[in-house]
Amino acid sequence: MSTITMTASGQHQPGVTATVAKVASGRLRSIDALRGFVMVVMLLDHVRETWFLHVDISDPVDARTIMPALFFARLAASLCAPIFVALTGLGVFLYSRNHTAQETSSYLLKRGLLLMAIEVFFLSPLYWGVAQPTLWLQVIWCIGLCMIVLAGLFRLPLATLIVLGLVIVAGHNLLDPIRLAPDAPLHTLWALLHQRDFIALPFGLVAKTSYPVLAWIGVILLGFGIGPWFLPHVSPETRQRRLLLLGGGMIALFIGLRLLNIYGDKPWFIVESDPARTAMSFMSLTKYPPSLDFLLFTLGVGSLLLAFFDRIREAGITSALAVFGGAPMFFYIFHLAMLRVLYHTAFAIWGPTQGSVFGFDSYGWVFAWYVGLIIPFYIPTVWFSRLKARRKDIAWLKYF
Repeated sequence: MSTITMTASGQHQPGVTATVAKVASGRLRSIDALRGFVMVVMLLDHVRETWFLHVDISDPVDARTIMPALFFARLAASLCAPIFVALTGLGVFLYSRNHTAQETSSYLLKRGLLLMAIEVFFLSPLYWGVAQPTLWLQVIWCIGLCMIVLAGLFRLPLATLIVLGLVIVAGHNLLDPIRLAPDAPLHTLWALLHQRDFIALPFGLVAKTSYPVLAWIGVILLGFGIGPWFLPHVSPETRQRRLLLLGGGMIALFIGLRLLNIYGDKPWFIVESDPARTAMSFMSLTKYPPSLDFLLFTLGVGSLLLAFFDRIREAGITSALAVFGGAPMFFYIFHLAMLRVLYHTAFAIWGPTQGSVFGFDSYGWVFAWYVGLIIPFYIPTVWFSRLKARRKDIAWLKYF
């Protein structure tokens, strides 16, 4: 935590008082606690991808046939990417208050390029041997690219960034009918921006744009846009009230749009004599690329959760999650690598048990492994988080 803060007028004031420092620590703790919470939720989905790889989960989820436990686990995991991207924007705003525009731009460019390189050169090869050699341009790539875009935009007036973010998030579904064939001149650009697709690369490789970046640019801009709510002069009560109103408003708008069933996502349907599957259809939302309804729901829940963690920022669970959330990049790389090691070890010992892959025949075992791995994955992440907080002299740690 820097000893330099910003007043409402934007002037630096050295020598932060103990009271202000405590308030600042609390608001940042709530952000890290939310990040830590979604990391724990994310682990369940990645354990499922490891031990239940043989069970195809399409996108959108088919509410008529999908196992309810899988559906609701996927729904919970849906919170992760939107909250991570929005918190990235919020974090950049707070970073920019204590750094010059040039320092902020440099940090965004370096961090963005690093994340994209990690996705391409480390995370993608983790899955080779299970799937064909493919560069999976997933959430880490997406966040990195969003940071690079933000490096060129964050100097614009805050109101302009908020309006631009709203226009992108609310309007990008209007572009859904535009589909370009692989041989079209702008196919690669459009696949990176909005059309989830494969891109042919040299040497027989292909890239899959799992996270087309356009809608996520809107999300990072909106995360940046709520940054002033987290400045030291804003009282926790005011911030929490704003977050509750924002989250409640987004969920109300989501419900309204979903009931109209004409814009914002694919239509939902009624499953005769099965209210549970009808509800599943209502909540079956498009993530790739994220629909307006998907973002309203997930970011609305995220806003409510952030208000909750801000309100209980002195609680033990908040502090524990905040330490966990203090090293998100380390956790992401570490847990994916360890899951691959566990998978290949099991495959080497027992061979394929489900078709051509190793896997469990019961989702209960997936959940059991998830519960069992939380603490083993938590301990090294906490160690790294504390190292990162303690060793400010090691510059590269801040990128993880």
